[in-house]
Amino acid sequence: MKKLIISLGLLGILFTGTAYAQTETSGRTEYRQTHTKSTELKHTKLKVNFDYAKEQMNGEAWLTASPHFYPSDSLILDAKAMLIHEVALDKNGGKTPLKYAYKDDMLKITLDKTYTRNQEYTVYIKYTARPNEVTEKGSAAITDAKGLYFVNAQGKDADKPTQIWTQGETEASSAWFPTIDKPNQKTTQEIYMTVPDKYVTLSNGLMKSSVKESNGLRTDHWVMDKKHAPYLFFMGVGDYAVVKDKWRNIPVDYYVEKEYEAYAKQIFGNTPEMLEFFSKKLNYDYPWSKYAQITARDYVSGAMENTTAVLHQESAQQKPGDLIDENRWEDVISHELFHHWFGDLVTTES
Repeated sequence: MKKLIISLGLLGILFTGTAYAQTETSGRTEYRQTHTKSTELKHTKLKVNFDYAKEQMNGEAWLTASPHFYPSDSLILDAKAMLIHEVALDKNGGKTPLKYAYKDDMLKITLDKTYTRNQEYTVYIKYTARPNEVTEKGSAAITDAKGLYFVNAQGKDADKPTQIWTQGETEASSAWFPTIDKPNQKTTQEIYMTVPDKYVTLSNGLMKSSVKESNGLRTDHWVMDKKHAPYLFFMGVGDYAVVKDKWRNIPVDYYVEKEYEAYAKQIFGNTPEMLEFFSKKLNYDYPWSKYAQITARDYVSGAMENTTAVLHQESAQQKPGDLIDENRWEDVISHELFHHWFGDLVTTES
């Protein structure tokens, strides 16, 4: 995340597991306890579609998990401002209803039995995400915490495109899918996104299929086969041009508003060289399946290192008149890329 203060406290989190943070104003060091892990997330599968009129998202989640160490008969999830419609145990597609309680943005599910640390189970949750009902506030670096954002959803502003984007840091992904919203969790993921066919989508990992639906809709299936923290999950939807690039055999894509399509490689085109530089400097090749960058209107920070799907505020979009002296966004581009080693691959505990 651009705008974060990098301090010895952060290095302590990264390399010693000690969770300290340096406050911006006083210089005081505060202890931030690592979340006690009672459940180990394994895989997160989501199916979502969007209600542009209500600025809400209809979701289905399949969470595969197991007890982290001690036997457990329950699953406790973060789920902010949602409507919970159904909770069930999923066994090979068959659903058995489970008892649950939903209060204060926490979903407490009673499992069908006590599971041991080596026993996996899959819980199914049908829900509605209501980001405009989220009460949590933002910070100096990230000015809002709704998690899921609709831009010009009803198309009333002729000068602004219609977009959807998500922002997970620090613990805002649980505004659009139920999860254990802590950075010491890591899970693989897949997301089925149903959107108007005129829009493109972006998420973590690779798109495995794209299927036309009725009523002018399309469903894209994105799969992330390496584990990462819930705050790094991402969805982007909008009327973008997608400019293709490559580093070695890794796809490198630039998602920009269409008027900037001709300039996308002037803005982002040094990304492959940065990938090569960091891979050699760290003696550890870029470890993910692709590298995409997308711009967003009304973004609540500078940029965000969502794994394989970096989000930049609209200031990244520049034309030749802006670029004639220098690309003022290049330090942000390199900053978010470097997070893919320190942040996404090696992640803070708290």
